[in-house]
Amino acid sequence: MSIQRHLTSARLSEAVVANGFIFLAGQVAEKTDGDAQAQTANVLAQIDKLLGDLGSDKSKLVDATIFLPNLDDFAGMNAAWEAWLPAGQAPTRATVQAILAKPEWKVEIKIIALA
Repeated sequence: MSIQRHLTSARLSEAVVANGFIFLAGQVAEKTDGDAQAQTANVLAQIDKLLGDLGSDKSKLVDATIFLPNLDDFAGMNAAWEAWLPAGQAPTRATVQAILAKPEWKVEIKIIALA
């Protein structure tokens, strides 16, 4: 089995492809001035790009873990998430409350998809 690492630094790889799966590191908003819905949309655009660069797309999502520091942002995050997902293509998902590394981040999303 081969393992391919993409966009690797000393700390982490943004994506790892192994055994037919793509594992994305937790993605956070590049633009942090928006609310949770805007930040979620920004994160999902990044996920689209990463998956596309690896020959996959959101229709091949298998699992998602979403981290929210404030559960009051659940509805806004879900609005962006539901608008982004293709109909009938929802992965398994967990949403948990968590303190994120930077206080300006309102959402972090970790994805597993098929390659």
